[in-house]
Amino acid sequence: MRIVVTVDGAVYTDDVEPRLLLVHYLRERLGKVGTVVGCDTSNCGACTVLLDGKSVKSCSVLAVQADDRAVTTVEGLAKDGALHPVQEAFRETHALQCGYCTPGMIMSTVDLLNENPDPDEEQVRHGLEGNLCRCTGYQNIVAAAQDAARRMQGTQAEDAR
Repeated sequence: MRIVVTVDGAVYTDDVEPRLLLVHYLRERLGKVGTVVGCDTSNCGACTVLLDGKSVKSCSVLAVQADDRAVTTVEGLAKDGALHPVQEAFRETHALQCGYCTPGMIMSTVDLLNENPDPDEEQVRHGLEGNLCRCTGYQNIVAAAQDAARRMQGTQAEDAR
């Protein structure tokens, strides 16, 4: 099947097998290796991307389902060489250990903060419950999400001036 998909702002037209998973399309066809393959069962969330601005586990979405839609990967968050506020918050709060879950956690956090720009700890934990981390115990991940919320609110206040 022929698909036309916008990934990180670039438009791609490709012929794909109808059964090709979005995660494999992103990694193998487009080289978007920041989207990692974790469990292949949609349990871990490591492969999370934004599809039309909403987080999805790309191992449970077919590439053909992304036809005429926009996908944002972790590589697509940075703009003009500057990390996205969520990426920066994860880096500065050490919200990673091995880093395997980090791309999915970041993408889920972006979606969470788009929906709820000022979540409390419980709301962050609930918003990220579909993503598993086997290393950190989540404390720094929650702190990073709340730090990113503050950063994003500050950016919006500056933009309004």
